[in-house]
Amino acid sequence: MQSETDMRALAALLDWYREMGVDTAVDEAPVDWLARGEAVPGRDFRLPAREGEAPPTRGAPEFKSAPPIPGEREPPRPAPQRTAPQRPAPAFDPRPGFSPKPPDAAELAARSAAKSAPNLEALESALRGFDGCGLKATAKNLCFYRGAPKARLMIIGEAPGSEEDREGRPFVGRAGQLLDKMLAAIALKEPDVHITNVVYWRPPGNRTPTPQETQVCKPFLERQMELVEPDVVVLLGGAAAKHVLDVTDGIMRVRGKWREIQIGGRAVKAMATLHPAYLLRTPAAKRHAWRDLLAVQSALENR
Repeated sequence: MQSETDMRALAALLDWYREMGVDTAVDEAPVDWLARGEAVPGRDFRLPAREGEAPPTRGAPEFKSAPPIPGEREPPRPAPQRTAPQRPAPAFDPRPGFSPKPPDAAELAARSAAKSAPNLEALESALRGFDGCGLKATAKNLCFYRGAPKARLMIIGEAPGSEEDREGRPFVGRAGQLLDKMLAAIALKEPDVHITNVVYWRPPGNRTPTPQETQVCKPFLERQMELVEPDVVVLLGGAAAKHVLDVTDGIMRVRGKWREIQIGGRAVKAMATLHPAYLLRTPAAKRHAWRDLLAVQSALENR
């Protein structure tokens, strides 16, 4: 019988799998899908055999027909079916017609589109028409922001997750619910803040956005910050801190320290803190985040 500690560790591992986008088990043992080449899963596809066992099949099992009952007519045999020739599997194209621009051209197009947006509505429209970020090809929805169009506190996270991708709004899953509780602890609600991410589409499998993906979205984020006009910016997690603060240190080194960033020609205070998703996996770290929140509350009250 497993101990309570083992059960908690197993529950934490399952929570982590769900945060990473793993929500379905397809078999008892892992399958190397890259090793199957051009074969299409179906009747002719065989899973790799375990040691000492016959290889299982993906096709339907074969059943022997039962002997006929005396005095009963035997049903007619079905006509043999012709097997259509197998064709090679088509290349995966989740969004036909989508063709991202080369990195340099994509960043140039992003700067031009972002600069010409006079308000958040126009900036969102420009993002919807922008094809320079490859994440758009695999995501369901654009996740622009939630909260107030203009706010004294702007919160910037890493990237949308599965719940955010379904709803088209950032921070609405378990991490977002914890973020709302953190804000409520310092007397702030959704209408008091502006919440967004450094990229606007969900990376496949909830992976960390690549530097190229964050860089091509940066002109839109910079313009968004200019339009929101915050007094304080809070960066959630290491990816957001490195991207906005232009630092290379890990989140535990940079968190809780005030820095100044330039937004629209004015200096704005910015602080990095721990991401709510990390706090869900590591509850003991909440004391660090609480100290950071108190510093943010003090900075807002003193401005």
